Amino acid sequence: MMTTGLTELEAVQAVARHRNFRSAATQIGISRSALSHMVAALESRLGARLFHRTTRSVTLTEAGERFVADTAPALRDIREAIGRLTDHQAEPSGTLRINASSGAARQIMAPIILEYVRRHPRVIIDIVTEGKLVDIVLEGFDLGVRLAETVPRDMIAVPLGPSQRFAVVGSPDYFATYPTPLTPSDLAAHRCIRSRLPGGGIYRWEFERRGEFLELDGTGPLLLDDPLLMLEAARAGVGLAYLTEWNVADDLAAGRLVRVLEDWTPPFPGLCLYYPGRRHLAAHHRAFVDLVRETARNANLSPTHRKTRRASNA
Repeated sequence: MMTTGLTELEAVQAVARHRNFRSAATQIGISRSALSHMVAALESRLGARLFHRTTRSVTLTEAGERFVADTAPALRDIREAIGRLTDHQAEPSGTLRINASSGAARQIMAPIILEYVRRHPRVIIDIVTEGKLVDIVLEGFDLGVRLAETVPRDMIAVPLGPSQRFAVVGSPDYFATYPTPLTPSDLAAHRCIRSRLPGGGIYRWEFERRGEFLELDGTGPLLLDDPLLMLEAARAGVGLAYLTEWNVADDLAAGRLVRVLEDWTPPFPGLCLYYPGRRHLAAHHRAFVDLVRETARNANLSPTHRKTRRASNA
């Protein structure tokens, strides 16, 4: 009778998510060669190839697609059963995989992540930061952290930060050469540090005042996809940057940057923790959600909701 171990099934799911043996092996915690041998042995016993392998890519075969789809629900049920069994533990343990934008990860590091690590030292937190929004279930994450407006509608969302605002900022040296813009249309005469969206498009700066809504794509010498690089360029006087208040607060307080067009940047909903509405949350998952709710209560959060925004540099 042929038997297949849980580790082998998890290995196949990991390779299917990452489309890469090295990345999957890192997630599982084994060597790439061990993972490759494990999958090959399973394929041999099954009598079916699950993956097409080349030197550049790994893709699922038709049989692999069916196998991954058929085994995923059972694996999820097994994980939940293990979680229920270990819930009686005095201290949560395990690995918590979180997907977030880099800005979101920086914002929650001190008040959430480090506090959680202090409270639950047996839990390993694995944070992956990337600009693009991913399917956290398909990619094997337990939780996601993003701006509220980008959270998929089928997820449970928990606010974990106050409302946010954008700020148009430049250095004092920059404004010694260029006049202060009074309206967004004045930006046509300025050097703007433009930002690229995760999908490759150019982000158009958004402005709103008394019901008037504008989107502008300025001109300038730099096109960047990282808010910290934009901040560095703004400090150096290269041009104006459009960043969240959280990113520029210290520089504004220290006088390294000057803010303009403040009345054109109203608040929008802040960050949310989100996760699938599963039947059961493992103890270490639930402890993280509870900490987020506790932090939100202590901060007395009451976010202001808006229908749309496309910001990616929170």
